[in-house]
Amino acid sequence: MSRIGNKTITLPANVEVTSDGDVVTVKGPKGELSRSLAHEINLTVDGTQVSFTRPSDDVRMKALHGTTRAIVNNMVEGVSNGFKKTLKLVGVGYRAAKQGDKLVLNVGYSHPVEFEAREGLTVEVPDATTITVEGISKQFVGDFAAEIRAVRSPEPYKGKGIRYENEHVVRKEGKTGK
Repeated sequence: MSRIGNKTITLPANVEVTSDGDVVTVKGPKGELSRSLAHEINLTVDGTQVSFTRPSDDVRMKALHGTTRAIVNNMVEGVSNGFKKTLKLVGVGYRAAKQGDKLVLNVGYSHPVEFEAREGLTVEVPDATTITVEGISKQFVGDFAAEIRAVRSPEPYKGKGIRYENEHVVRKEGKTGK
């Protein structure tokens, strides 16, 4: 029994969910998201409640049941509130700047690393060591933040690198002299 899949989604005000075959569309105050989902899982919209049913108790169906419900719930959350990831740059001379639509990172390489902001995402640099990525799709926000972090992942000895705002980096002791 999928505990996540059996939960119903309560729609906030001004959010509308429509299903056309395998494609689910969610419209809200912040925008509109569409996604193709597994055709085996049945989606039922009943007023302000969205529920999901599966045809059998097969292991694959149970997995799809919970996954489908979680994806639609994230779509509803995104069009009503949006998602946000904050990254911090830790290191001497590490800084970020926004030049037009580009995000420019100086993180210890011989050249600056540039990123183009993707469609549907807002990238802001409130100060030289903070980057915020905002959008309505949880997947796109997380993927773009992960790409930025991958430029210079935090290293365990000095703790330098790009990390998420509340990320804890486990530090190592390093070499000890005798």
